[in-house]
Amino acid sequence: MPYYTYQGRNPLGKTQKGRLRANSRKEAVSTLKEKGITISDIKELDSIFLKDIQIGKPVKPKDFVIYLRQFATLIRAGISLLETTRILAKQSSSRAMSEALQDIGEQLESGRSFSDAASSHPKIFTNLFINMVRAGEVGGNLEEILERLAAYYEKQFDTRQKIISALTYPLVVGIIAIGIVIFLLTFVVPRFASMFDSLGGELPLITQMTLNMSQFFQQFWYIALLIPILIVTLYKFTIMKNDKFQYFMDHLKLRMPIFGPLLQKAALVRMTSTLSSLINSSVPILQSLQVTQRVVENKVVENAIANSYRSLEKGNNLSDPLRQYTIFPPLVIQMMAVGEETGSLDYMLSKVAEFYESELDYTTERLKTLIEPLMILTLAVVVGGIVAAIAIPMFSIFDTIN
Repeated sequence: MPYYTYQGRNPLGKTQKGRLRANSRKEAVSTLKEKGITISDIKELDSIFLKDIQIGKPVKPKDFVIYLRQFATLIRAGISLLETTRILAKQSSSRAMSEALQDIGEQLESGRSFSDAASSHPKIFTNLFINMVRAGEVGGNLEEILERLAAYYEKQFDTRQKIISALTYPLVVGIIAIGIVIFLLTFVVPRFASMFDSLGGELPLITQMTLNMSQFFQQFWYIALLIPILIVTLYKFTIMKNDKFQYFMDHLKLRMPIFGPLLQKAALVRMTSTLSSLINSSVPILQSLQVTQRVVENKVVENAIANSYRSLEKGNNLSDPLRQYTIFPPLVIQMMAVGEETGSLDYMLSKVAEFYESELDYTTERLKTLIEPLMILTLAVVVGGIVAAIAIPMFSIFDTIN
């Protein structure tokens, strides 16, 4: 939805300038006339320098979780949906969320349902949110649905934070190690290179390799900076557009020896908790599978859900197609099969989600304990290798002098 800047006079005859969001120029003009503003100039913000520059998601997950909890609390307190939206639009710390809620409030005033109004902001309100809210509007249990949504997004946020926490330490240590290596190769090793050249003689292989690397960094340091940028750019904007490559990469992530089990459990938690919440909110099973497929963020799981969707369309079981995927342990398959047979699929899925949430906690803590000494050892080997490359010839020189 584009932004429009306008200039005109308000009902008191004073000059008024501002900006508003509308689906079209005609809608923007109509909105301003309803407010009694006589327009003298209006134009769309079509320049990249005039638009809001956005990096990443418009609303942080933490802000969205806070919004949902406040939303559910106000509705439970008996405040109307329109008034709740207005209150949250004023007190939201996120500018994007505030503007979206202001727009939703205006749409509610015109008679649209909340789910339809929220669907006009897909970057903020996901398909999962919209479908569950729509089910709550139809079933008359919006308050209960909002409570479930708040609990669901809080768990998803906690899960994401656990994964980030587990991956932060090795990432930080890795960056520090790279920085130390570059410093040694650029500033320390060259000081010894001239001394080795003056002494002559054949250098050990490890020393010669270190000197060659140092020379490369001094002459082509810009290549060392450009290569990571090019790889990330190529990966993000070209390679990751290919579905087959995405599937391969997601499959590879799940097979990693240390981080694979962590990512597997996180994917299972995301899938089972999402599907359970949707089914429990009376969203049709096929529609629930489509929504879940969009939010799991793993091509292997997406492919598995797509196969289950086709299986259900043909009148077969949901769990059978999942047996061919190693990402799903027998426990998940059996629990889902029992849930289908007994008509309690949402309950069984919630139990699976709870189990793997506990497993995720345990795996995260164990990983933190394991990764710390492993990264310290890696750092010691890398830095120690460079130091050894310099020290070994020095010992030979001392032996010659003696």
